[in-house]
Amino acid sequence: MVEAKLNAAITVPGEDFSRVSLSGEAVELLLKLWQVHGPLMFHQSGGCCDGSSPMCFPAGEFLTGDSDVLLGRFDLAPEGAPEMPLDFWMSREQFAYWSHTHLMIDVVQGRGSGFSVEAPEGKRFLIRSTLMDWPV
Repeated sequence: MVEAKLNAAITVPGEDFSRVSLSGEAVELLLKLWQVHGPLMFHQSGGCCDGSSPMCFPAGEFLTGDSDVLLGRFDLAPEGAPEMPLDFWMSREQFAYWSHTHLMIDVVQGRGSGFSVEAPEGKRFLIRSTLMDWPV
């Protein structure tokens, strides 16, 4: 079982628990990608074409709006370094289906989506979900 290395700050109003985390491999890959692309963000859509994979973009390249929920905010910076914020967004429609789960972003070998910045690395991000045992 893959363990979480970094939990996101709580961003869903009225909640007191983190909904999303990163595995150690995800943190390592994100730090590498940050050096190439600068600040990053995730968006998890409910659409076709890798709709079940979180897509990683340079921050601001994917426009979010009222149809999206900010599920968490990570700080990728090592202790004592300047902040490296990374937001995780999900479409509101997808969140309705996944509202009872905790999501961990992990990395596996394989081809990522052509739109996600990890695609040239021979790796892809994926979601590992766990049913939450507390009320939502």
